[in-house]
Amino acid sequence: MRGGVAGTLKRRMSLRSYLDGALFVDQRDGVRPPLLALHGWGRDRRDLAGIVGDHEALLPDLPGFGTSPPPPEVWGAAEYGKALAGLCTEHGHGPYLVVAHSFGGRAAVELAAANPELVSGMVLCGVPLVRLHGPSQPRLSLRVARFAARHGLASDALVERLRERYGSADYRAAQGVMRGVLVRVVGEDYSDLLPRVQVPVALCWGENDTEARVDAARRAAELLPTLVALDIVPGIGHDVILQAPDRVRAAMRQVVDATCAS
Repeated sequence: MRGGVAGTLKRRMSLRSYLDGALFVDQRDGVRPPLLALHGWGRDRRDLAGIVGDHEALLPDLPGFGTSPPPPEVWGAAEYGKALAGLCTEHGHGPYLVVAHSFGGRAAVELAAANPELVSGMVLCGVPLVRLHGPSQPRLSLRVARFAARHGLASDALVERLRERYGSADYRAAQGVMRGVLVRVVGEDYSDLLPRVQVPVALCWGENDTEARVDAARRAAELLPTLVALDIVPGIGHDVILQAPDRVRAAMRQVVDATCAS
């Protein structure tokens, strides 16, 4: 992963805005291939700082996280992917090796499927890519309250209080439009999109990941036409980016080698 000039290269980094202030990005000089490093839900660009090494890299705060403002309306992964395509086009220097964790990987798959010319390869870590089972039903009391609210028999405030009580920690922490984003993306499945990803892809997963389970990763691996590797890291949970960075970097090397060989 290290280029011949890595030892003498003086690294520069700066926080810059792109897309008329919609994205704030830690932009780093370095060796090629350039990286696009994408964080998970509720996190920011700093999660990926230990992964990029000596590479030229863009580490954006995705809209609604870190220093980047929320999107103007409820987005799904496709809209996040379009924003990333705009970032890559505005910055230039591509195609990019995309390294993405969790929520960031949803947007990465949309980016690679729609804009293959901008992506040279991908490493996806703990990304909820496919659903093996239908979505779980909300609690009965919340379902009843929503039904009642639709018919004018209960207030929206009651529905929101029940969502606060029974929603996930991510839902309770989200504010404004980001709650709608969370609800939308949690319901998404990328089974039809993965076969359209034509760049080399490596999957790096924590064995004990409860948010993006290993059996779902194995199913995603079957759908990817250019899978390079599926690495299941023993004893690691969802935060494989932080807990096993060496394994993520090894996956990056595998993807780069596959890209050079193709």
